Amino acid sequence: MALFVIACLWVLLATIVAFLPMRLQYAPGLILLCLAPILIWLIARDFGPVPAVLGAVAFVSMFRNPLRYFARRTIARSKEPTE
Repeated sequence: MALFVIACLWVLLATIVAFLPMRLQYAPGLILLCLAPILIWLIARDFGPVPAVLGAVAFVSMFRNPLRYFARRTIARSKEPTE
């Protein structure tokens, strides 16, 4: 039950952060971005794969632009020549 409350709080915090001006979204958004995989894993452990997959889909939908940015940055770094 406590995990369900924590997950609901995460959603409410993400909604509040979305209403902030863009320059104020970075720090709390990054924290939420880092906490989400842990929370999804805990949901999978306690409630099963279906709620975890639904949570993962919602997470990717909410954070698609930051995830795309970090993916492109990671790919670009892996393509850099090493000396």
